[in-house]
Amino acid sequence: MTAAVGIVCKAPRAGASKTRLSPLVGAELATELSRCFITDIAATIEALPPDIASRGYAVFAPADAEAEIRALLPEGFGAICQHHAAFGEVLSRANSALLAAGHDCVLLVNSDSPTLPSSMLIDAIGRLRKDGDRCVLGPAIDGGYYLIGLKAPHRRIFEDIEWSTSRVREQSLERAVEIGLPVETLPLWYDVDDVESFGWLKSELAGLPPPFLDRPGNSPNATRALFDTMLSARADANVERRS
Repeated sequence: MTAAVGIVCKAPRAGASKTRLSPLVGAELATELSRCFITDIAATIEALPPDIASRGYAVFAPADAEAEIRALLPEGFGAICQHHAAFGEVLSRANSALLAAGHDCVLLVNSDSPTLPSSMLIDAIGRLRKDGDRCVLGPAIDGGYYLIGLKAPHRRIFEDIEWSTSRVREQSLERAVEIGLPVETLPLWYDVDDVESFGWLKSELAGLPPPFLDRPGNSPNATRALFDTMLSARADANVERRS
């Protein structure tokens, strides 16, 4: 048995990455943040214990971005292009493709949670490997989810969802009820995709995690290095202004 753990991501490109953060940090830095997030999540997946039996993937778009994405991934990761317009179709097809490749279960993880603890992934895989069909959902503070895990190709759970809204998790649970699919819920976490959540990330990296987290996050080495560079550049700019 081998679990597939896929990072759902777009190629980090200026003007198309972290657009809600761009007004705060600028398009170039937003792009660098996107690269770091993917790198850190991939490192978390690669570091899962061998007895978990897992393989990492990138579920990426657009179609011409494979080289860019693979440059951010550890050796041995797979890459699946999913460039369909509808996000639900991306998730559904990726889940079906990874199950068809022979994996016993699939986790699809967003690319916006660089400090996501590896314990969440281990917990999700363990729940999916219990007897009986089920869905595992990792709820995000914004009403969506940072992770969805399945062991069968349940297309319906991705249909009729108002993506990028606070109703995503609620509607996904409704779809699960419709098809009689039990759902197990992981602890709450957060996506970094706007000014508020960017502040949470800064606080977490400074050792002051937001109060809704019940455990420490993984240390995101690439993201932390970028933050250190940002702070250093800001300090240099302040020195120049004073002189």
